[in-house]
Amino acid sequence: MALVFIGLGSNQGDGRQNLLQAWEKLGEIKGVTRLAISSPWRTSPVVMGGAPPLAETPFINAVGAINTSIEPADLLRTMLTIEDAMGRDRTRGPDRIIDLDLLFYNDLCLMTPDLVLPHPEISRRLFVLMPLAEIAPDHIHPESGKSSLRMCRELETGDQKAEKSRWPNTTMEAEG
Repeated sequence: MALVFIGLGSNQGDGRQNLLQAWEKLGEIKGVTRLAISSPWRTSPVVMGGAPPLAETPFINAVGAINTSIEPADLLRTMLTIEDAMGRDRTRGPDRIIDLDLLFYNDLCLMTPDLVLPHPEISRRLFVLMPLAEIAPDHIHPESGKSSLRMCRELETGDQKAEKSRWPNTTMEAEG
């Protein structure tokens, strides 16, 4: 079984409910055991190099941890199927009802045309690091050798902002 971290994000509709729905769908996959999900975090859209934000509406983000027997490429395809089933339209630009990113798959370092592991933007995205540090503060990035908490603290001093939120019910807090 592989320990996998998945980023979840949404900025259309009820973001927290969208994340919960995707998390439920991940748990329905044969070969996947859900372990924990972070709190939802409200974040501003990503700004690249002084350009306008890539999206207009703030995002709700979380990170989930799973154990799986599914190989990385197959897991990615399954995640894309979940996005499609939930109504993700990749032609509409940066706004999305759901976005699922494969962040880490054990300590695997992989570069293929369809998948790069660990996710290449982790160390530059507070909206990934805050929830990741919440559920796995000591998880070590296999390339940088830094813990998720350390990467988070290094990035917190920048312009990115993330605000911890709560799930719509208290059952999720016991799971995470």
